[in-house]
Amino acid sequence: MSTERQPAPAGPVVIVVDDDAAVRGSLKFALEIEGFAVRAYSRGDDLLHDGALADCACFVIDQKLPGMNGLDVVAALRKQQIATPAILITSHPTIMLRERAARAGVPIVEKPLLGNMLLDRVRAVVAPPAHSH
Repeated sequence: MSTERQPAPAGPVVIVVDDDAAVRGSLKFALEIEGFAVRAYSRGDDLLHDGALADCACFVIDQKLPGMNGLDVVAALRKQQIATPAILITSHPTIMLRERAARAGVPIVEKPLLGNMLLDRVRAVVAPPAHSH
């Protein structure tokens, strides 16, 4: 038997982008408890300059970020041919924002993040329900 320790298999990678350190930390904690591996960024630019995005299963992106906003970050990811599902979090989304997000295929979860709404949405995009035989 090998004495080498094998690292525990990490769950699907979820990337959180939020400029509020408290929100970023609590989302990271909540997602890690549920078995996800989480990487967090405070700005969209920081995310876009990370070369290791192919392993990501889902993005959770705040709409109100310094520099480019959340939907602009998603658009930039798509330009890089990264089609990973994204979830937008924001408070009080306008009709225009809802329409723009719908056109981009990005669901919105409203802040405050109550109950398991965000976690349920992340689970839905990371592991879509299996089709019955």
